[in-house]
Amino acid sequence: MSLEGFNVAILAENQYEDHELWYPYYRLKEAGANVTIVGTGSAEVYKSKHGYEVKVDTKVDDVRAEQFDAVIVPGGWAPDYMRRYRSMVEFVRQANNQGKVIAAICHVASLLVSAGVLRGKTATCVGAIKDDIVNAGATYLDSEVVVDGNLITSRQPADLPAFCREVIALLSKKDRVGKTLTR
Repeated sequence: MSLEGFNVAILAENQYEDHELWYPYYRLKEAGANVTIVGTGSAEVYKSKHGYEVKVDTKVDDVRAEQFDAVIVPGGWAPDYMRRYRSMVEFVRQANNQGKVIAAICHVASLLVSAGVLRGKTATCVGAIKDDIVNAGATYLDSEVVVDGNLITSRQPADLPAFCREVIALLSKKDRVGKTLTR
């Protein structure tokens, strides 16, 4: 499936999980998507949990959710930093409200809790924060990937093949303005 013409935002902050940012980045670029690294604005370069650097293309204050077809959020400790930025939380909330694909892995559920997008959803995450998503109104499944409407969630780096497969599959069912195709 070619994702040519699709615009995907990958959110970044310090302490991101290396694989959870770079694996989707390269997989989506390989599929033809335009991938933009969007930071909180606290820096131009963020370091991963293992010291690997990512340079952002833009900061969240300079973009709007409607510019993207999907938002990918890598885990690690980065989501805990992201949720401290009102504009980052609002960006995720608006993307969700617009029906954009929201793909979250590992600890990202904490950002989803802050954005208020989990009530009534079924999701997964790293086991350490499963109580948080349950308390936010979601049903927790211990599964490598869970797709509920526009929301795709996974638990850990080992789940990345299933995670990326579902992101690509869900995007392939949408046109470039985020509406479900009726073909």
